[in-house]
Amino acid sequence: MAGNRSLFAFAGLVVAGAASAEDFKLPPEVTPQLRAACETDVRRLCIGKDPTVAKVKRCVFAKYFQLGHKCQVELASLGFGR
Repeated sequence: MAGNRSLFAFAGLVVAGAASAEDFKLPPEVTPQLRAACETDVRRLCIGKDPTVAKVKRCVFAKYFQLGHKCQVELASLGFGR
C-alpha cells in the first residue's frame, strides 16, 4: 500500500510540475531521488493533453516496464513494483 501512495504522490508531482515550488508543497513520499529518477520518463510516457493524477498514475502502472531502470529501482525501493 505504501507503494501506491508513493506512485499517487509522484503522479501529483508530475501533474503539478507547472506550479512553482512556492505554490506546491511536495508530499514526503516524493523524495528528491524519486523525482530525479522518474520525472523525465513519466513526462515522456504519461503526460499528454489534460493530465490528471489518476491518468498519470494509471499510465505509470501500465508502462512500468518502459520506465528507466533507475525509476523502476526507486519505485521498488518505496514499495511499488510489479
